[in-house]
Amino acid sequence: MSTLDINFVRSQFPAFYEPSLQEQAFFENAGGSYTCKPVLDRLTRYYTQRKVQPYAPYEASRLAGEEMDEARARMAAILGVETDELSFGPSTTQNTYVLAQAFRQWMQPGEAIIVTNQDHEANSGPWRRLADEGIEIREWQIDPETGSLKPMDLENLLDGNVRLVCFPHCSNVIGEINPVTEITAIAHAAGAFVCVDGVSYAPHGFPNVGDLGPDIYLFSAYKTYGPHQGCMVIRRTLGEMLPNQGHYFNGDVLYQRFTPAGPDHAQIAASAGMADYVDLLCDHHSGPTGEAAERGSFAHDLMRSHEVALLQPLLDAVKDRNAVRLIGTSDASHRAPTVALALNRNAEAVAADLTGYGIMAGGGDFYAVRPLTAMGVDPDQGVLRVSFTHYTSQQEIDQLLNALDDVL
Repeated sequence: MSTLDINFVRSQFPAFYEPSLQEQAFFENAGGSYTCKPVLDRLTRYYTQRKVQPYAPYEASRLAGEEMDEARARMAAILGVETDELSFGPSTTQNTYVLAQAFRQWMQPGEAIIVTNQDHEANSGPWRRLADEGIEIREWQIDPETGSLKPMDLENLLDGNVRLVCFPHCSNVIGEINPVTEITAIAHAAGAFVCVDGVSYAPHGFPNVGDLGPDIYLFSAYKTYGPHQGCMVIRRTLGEMLPNQGHYFNGDVLYQRFTPAGPDHAQIAASAGMADYVDLLCDHHSGPTGEAAERGSFAHDLMRSHEVALLQPLLDAVKDRNAVRLIGTSDASHRAPTVALALNRNAEAVAADLTGYGIMAGGGDFYAVRPLTAMGVDPDQGVLRVSFTHYTSQQEIDQLLNALDDVL
């Protein structure tokens, strides 16, 4: 396995060369990542050279449409799905609300959806609201001590009435990586479809959704080094079964069925820059030269190995502190580098204290009121969340650890 060249990685992110950000270590990546240069270059090119209605025969329009199509094709290939199984929307939350509307029209009163109390509200609230339409909502609950979801508990909730099981690839406060393939197999065996919120996982390496097996996979491009778009995979069998949510004359185009509003042309086109970045990582690290999914897997493993190496010392430094409760597992290999700490005081105030040490972090509930409440954490006090990605350096981790020694 190659070792990540952190200097090369950081050279691809202009933020690290921005004078106003010097000496500032960014640890709120779970809220949104820095943007890589290939995305910025494509966005600038689109706005300066292609800012016209796409798909017309004149040159600027033709190129605009081709760049949008390129983004969908290349990102779908990395994700291991067909091109038209990937659609873009304004945000993951908005995409989920559109999906919930489709399921509302498709399901019958008395049928059921399973949600968790581990999720960010975006993959919980839209589904829970369907209870108003007579759809039964069942809650797959976390262990209140560890925050874990146990597959056995899911099995006890499943029966012939369940049409959909919704859960996160990992929580944005608990961080533990859920076994998507195992959970999906359990749900499919009971005749249910599966919706996975990958927003907190995808920044740490694009998953091969085709191999994982869920019917829906959602993530946010602005957290995966890209523009502010929600990316949504809907596999064909389910996508063609659900009622069309777009214009009636677009109903036979799978990726347009769940995009009721006009898409953001420039940001979709710029999303191809995320694929450019995967290619840059592969080529620089002498990765595979074959299929896009294989190259995506190589980049994923490269990112994860770097993150795990940096994460374990951080977990070790906080797990046994007095007046600090580490939310989730202390084993770096089983979690994302999103570390939430419940303190004996207001977390937002502690995040403010960290700014004096050049640490950019967050405090609050992070739209994860349900899991925090289930684990006995007061959402008003919130948690201090420090989150990073593969472009974080050892020097920044050291800066964080020194700051935490002083403020905790």
